[in-house]
Amino acid sequence: MEKLLEQIKKGTVWAFPGGVHPPQQKTLSNSARIARLPLPDKLVVPIKQHIGANGKLIVEKGQQVLKGQALTVPVANWSVPVHAPSSGTITDISPVPSAHPSALPELSIIIEPDGKDQWCELTPTPNPSELSHDELVDIIHQAGISGMGGAGFPTYVKADIKQPIEFLIVNAVECEPYITADDVLMREHAKQVVQGIELMQQILNPTLCIVGIEDNKPEAIAAMKSAAEHNANIVIQTVPTVYPSGGEKQLIKLLTNREVPSGGIPADIGILVHNTGTLFAVQQAVYEGKPLIERVVTVTGNTIHNAGNVWALLGTEVKHLLDCQGFSPVPQQRVVMGGPMMGFTLPTVRIGVIKTTNCILAPDHKELAEPGPEKACIRCSACADACPASLLPQQLQWFAKSKEYDKLQEHNLFDCIECGACAYVCPSEIPLVQYYRVAKVEIKEQQAEKIKADRAKERFDARKERLEREQQERQNRHKRKPAAKTPDEKQKVADALARVKSKSSDGDEKSAVAAAIARAKAKKQQGEELEPDNSEVAKERALRKEKARKYKEQKAAEGESSSAPDDKKSAVAAAIARAKAKKAAQAKQSAEPQNDEAIAPADDKKAAVAAAIARAKAKKAAQAEQSAEPKNDEAIAPADDKKAAVAAAIARAKAKKAAQAEQSAEPQNDEAPAPADDKKAAVAAAIARAKAKKATKAAAQTQQSDEASAAEQTCDAEPENSQVSPPADDKKAAVAAAIARAKAKKAAKEAEQSAPSEHSAPEQINEPQTSSGSDSEETSSEQTAAEKKKAAVAAAIARAKAKKLQKEGNDQS
Repeated sequence: MEKLLEQIKKGTVWAFPGGVHPPQQKTLSNSARIARLPLPDKLVVPIKQHIGANGKLIVEKGQQVLKGQALTVPVANWSVPVHAPSSGTITDISPVPSAHPSALPELSIIIEPDGKDQWCELTPTPNPSELSHDELVDIIHQAGISGMGGAGFPTYVKADIKQPIEFLIVNAVECEPYITADDVLMREHAKQVVQGIELMQQILNPTLCIVGIEDNKPEAIAAMKSAAEHNANIVIQTVPTVYPSGGEKQLIKLLTNREVPSGGIPADIGILVHNTGTLFAVQQAVYEGKPLIERVVTVTGNTIHNAGNVWALLGTEVKHLLDCQGFSPVPQQRVVMGGPMMGFTLPTVRIGVIKTTNCILAPDHKELAEPGPEKACIRCSACADACPASLLPQQLQWFAKSKEYDKLQEHNLFDCIECGACAYVCPSEIPLVQYYRVAKVEIKEQQAEKIKADRAKERFDARKERLEREQQERQNRHKRKPAAKTPDEKQKVADALARVKSKSSDGDEKSAVAAAIARAKAKKQQGEELEPDNSEVAKERALRKEKARKYKEQKAAEGESSSAPDDKKSAVAAAIARAKAKKAAQAKQSAEPQNDEAIAPADDKKAAVAAAIARAKAKKAAQAEQSAEPKNDEAIAPADDKKAAVAAAIARAKAKKAAQAEQSAEPQNDEAPAPADDKKAAVAAAIARAKAKKATKAAAQTQQSDEASAAEQTCDAEPENSQVSPPADDKKAAVAAAIARAKAKKAAKEAEQSAPSEHSAPEQINEPQTSSGSDSEETSSEQTAAEKKKAAVAAAIARAKAKKLQKEGNDQS
């Protein structure tokens, strides 16, 4: 630190990167003293002339004001008031074009001066050293002082900074071409400027104050050294003439060899910078009590006959300044507010002077030529070499054109001081600074929108949380709070729970029931609505259900194992029985047309009707046989192969018996609808006899085929059964043989009885007939002989089978 101070006091100056050397053109305006202009006809005072919030209006239209009277009061942070530049009447308060490149309208107070230029009451401070820090800051704040050499930062904010300040730097460089306002001010009012520096030293208490002045201002340097020679803490430092050495960060680098971090401010490294005009305004506010209502403005250019510096009241129209200095416009004249490097062309000369206006430039076409059309970048890197902030202007311009704002911020766009050095050296005449300004505005708008969205989301989340909390509170209010329990009640509950646990340890159903009863009693004693505990009862119930399910499964398995026959063999036997029944039905149907043709009646229509009736009855009988077969097969399912064969034979016998009973009943059914007419009766009797004969013949054929197939199955099944499983016992064999003999006898008896019964009814019916009666007797005699023969054969076969079965039973025993 001591080494740095020694270097600074010796006059050491460090260099900053980049920079250019444009023509100075300062001699046009720095040769004459500061002039005082006559009062203008109108003063247009914008209520915002600085960075920060607007002040609040405290005047109204038509009101008389005095010179120095406050027109607004600060109401927010970074807000400073504005004052009346002269006495007069407020004629209007309305938006007018602003002193900005966009010329957007801003609310302004329009004052018509009365010519008296009468001051309001002032409160000067002859001995400022007696004032406290806060009092000095308040005077600066109420005087409406803001930065007069840059962007218009409120001076009271810098004065009231809480960070320790090591170096106070006074920016008296004034590097912009044509501008000489600070130069002339230091020449004529060096003492007042030094007094302003001392006031800031009293407020900030810095280690050292450095006044930086370019070496092209020798008279100002001499005047400042003379005014500050009594103060050892003020150093007047001469710096080389290079643009933009007047930039805040560049001047800090020149005088202290320190660099302000990207995105930071000088206070972050213990440095504070003020402009010469700002310090003069501080001195006027404290020592004289005057607010900031005027400033020095350079009016210059080749179209100005009396170029120089003037005291301009804030709000004075630019036209008034030009007219007072001898303005001779040229065709397509341009008027620039500020210097040729960082200034901007005014859309109209009816715009008023503000606190940051330091120059009005009216050049001719030779001085400041119109820029040509933008050409393609040739990548010469001249812009990067000239940039004092060590940026990449070409890259920034590409990102700005493509609106890649994230990349612009990554490449430190906001470190650009908009000095215009890059555009000045660009051979393609690309307006680089204009691209940067537009991109900065759009990025700031996006950031503002994001902040608004974030705040809206925070408000929404807070509201949602509040509503949920209120809803929860409402629900809790409706819940009944349980009454506080006394120690005796708690002990009773504990005892009851202990008894329940001891009883439930047995694990049986009674313990669960007892536990439930105990809990119910405990609830009744307490008189509260406690939550029931049915866990033990539920466990017992689930156990009982599981036992019942297992029991049912076991019984079902036993039933299936006890009643399940040999599926394959029983299915074969049932299929054989059904096939034989179908064969008998087909035989009946095939024999039916022949009989119908043999006994065709004379009347075709009646014969057809009778044949249809006979066919229907035959089909019905066949269906009855088929429907009866599965039931009989299923009902008499044997356990082994031999029993299955016997059961199949019994089923077939029962089916035959049912068919014979149906056939024997047909003539009786035919008797009911017997016609009254003799001819019809004869025809019906003939039909009935034919049907009986047909049924008897079919039954005999079916019986023979069934007996033969049963005998074959029995013979075939015996060796298999003898090989696969052991034979049945003697008792079962004897029973089976006896059943077979009984069925054979019964079948033979029924066959003998069916022959006369089938023919007796027709004979009685046909007694009155003459010719047809003899034919029927001959036919019935032939049928009886054949049937007897078949019945005898069937009986013999049955007896043979019975003997065979009996013999097999004896052999097995």
